[in-house]
Amino acid sequence: MEFMTFLEELSSKAPIPGGGGASAMGGAIGNGLGQMVANLTLGKKKYAQWEEEISRLLVRMQELQVRFMELAAEDERVFAPLAEAYRMPAGTEEEKACKERVMEERLLAASLVPLQVMDAGMEMLDILRILEEKGSVMAVSDVGVAVQFIRTAVTGAAMNVYINTGSMKDRKRAEELNLRADGLVRKGTEEADLIYGRVLARLK
Repeated sequence: MEFMTFLEELSSKAPIPGGGGASAMGGAIGNGLGQMVANLTLGKKKYAQWEEEISRLLVRMQELQVRFMELAAEDERVFAPLAEAYRMPAGTEEEKACKERVMEERLLAASLVPLQVMDAGMEMLDILRILEEKGSVMAVSDVGVAVQFIRTAVTGAAMNVYINTGSMKDRKRAEELNLRADGLVRKGTEEADLIYGRVLARLK
């Protein structure tokens, strides 16, 4: 989706795209900055010893950027049926049971996509940690900016996990998903803040 079109739709009354898609797009932007740092590093004699490693990271970031964009679209795809499920009739016991079953299926699907955004964000943080250490010093500030976008992608996507699990009847499954998201938020924010702190120390 063209970025300006995404922003126009995001700012409208339409239920999609929403926070989940925005989190994935934030991840894609942070990823793009990471790729820029890698491209500015490659081919420089000063960083020749890390050329092969940075090249591998660049290839992986290109794959992850596609993944972030796919997840932004997937978030929209799974939310639309969920929005429809909320409008299902529940006047009879049979209708209530049907609605509850469909809701559980769609709430689960809508919870799993943001978890995948979080997973992709965690992998990006691993890459940015290396780029902060071995990437071009001229672009270290961009590593710091990238980290903040990825941090937001991880913590933002968690909000979409929690809002969906909060409506699930299967509380055991909901808590399992919440615990997974909790762990990713904790690890992700710690890692992002550590990298960001290192960048700040180099800039000031």
